[in-house]
Amino acid sequence: MKLITAGESHGKALVGIIEGLPSNLKLDIEEINRELALRQSGYGRGARQKIEKDSIEIISGVRNLTTLGSPLAFCIVNKDYANWKECMAPEGCDISLKRLTKVRPGHADLAGVIKYDQSDARNILERASARETAVRVAAGAIAGQYLSALGVYVDGYVKGVCGVVDEKDYTFEEITAAKSQPLFMLDGDKQAKAIELIDGLKAEGDTAGGIIEVRVKGLKSGFGSCMSYTDKLDAKLCAAAMSVQAIKGVEIGMGFKAAGLRGSAVHDEISASLKRKTNNAGGIEGGMSNGEEIVVRAAMKPIPTLMKGLKTVDISTGDEAIAASERSDVCAVCAAEIVVESAVAFTIAAAVAERLGGDSMKEVIKRYTDLK
Repeated sequence: MKLITAGESHGKALVGIIEGLPSNLKLDIEEINRELALRQSGYGRGARQKIEKDSIEIISGVRNLTTLGSPLAFCIVNKDYANWKECMAPEGCDISLKRLTKVRPGHADLAGVIKYDQSDARNILERASARETAVRVAAGAIAGQYLSALGVYVDGYVKGVCGVVDEKDYTFEEITAAKSQPLFMLDGDKQAKAIELIDGLKAEGDTAGGIIEVRVKGLKSGFGSCMSYTDKLDAKLCAAAMSVQAIKGVEIGMGFKAAGLRGSAVHDEISASLKRKTNNAGGIEGGMSNGEEIVVRAAMKPIPTLMKGLKTVDISTGDEAIAASERSDVCAVCAAEIVVESAVAFTIAAAVAERLGGDSMKEVIKRYTDLK
């Protein structure tokens, strides 16, 4: 299973193509759109979320809400394109409008203009923008429906915002309540402190990042491989999560904490039933799922576009300058949680499809049911 994305932040639309979906997967379009709406939610988001009301438009590969086994193509129209057409139209436009030469620290601007031989960072930032993740959320929602047909479920929550961290452990069933909270946090006191912090940062023109935890329940053992480093499931999950804009760290299970403990406090003992007594490994051993819940944690950096702007250089003159503000989110950790969750879902679905194959959902379900 493979996803290809295309589109610019203020272009006509965002486009995705999924290859490798079997036939006869029944799709719930409303559920996909609910996930897209969640990506636009969360305390601390900016004004653009009031402009865009994302919804999926399926172009091919589906008939009567059921996949055909052919590539599934879809798009998410950018409503804001109407306000940017004059400077973004592929057919011809005034590229002097919205030109950006004061490259922004923490963004792809400077490295991108050097790599792609550009004089306007607009040609970089439009694609590097986190707006692209709307496609990945739609694809992740589709992958989630593929997985749920097998009894595999993906969910997540926000563990912390800008140093305000919830250290409690929660069951998979408990974390399903997170999406009804303003910051997707489960500890009310921690969430209140985080909201107060975000309000203060907004007044100061600053931004906040956070910590995300995603879980996978119901995946049987043996997905991924210990035979080739490129096939390790944890490596694929870390790559998928790290590919999300603003994610700067990823861990599986106990993660970095394990480095400070002795082995007897880290490794999960196995009972006579072949179940682990604990899950410090986060559901993956030797690059393979072991039947326990998979636990992926990701660290999101603060959004690099500050309302006050940081010191930089104007590449058109070489003079020192102050970076312009391109967006006004103070905290987008809820959006990042949805995107990381979607990236994990798609990666797990791809691993299942790679191992089981199957041209139809009937074949896939039978093969998954037959696994030990």
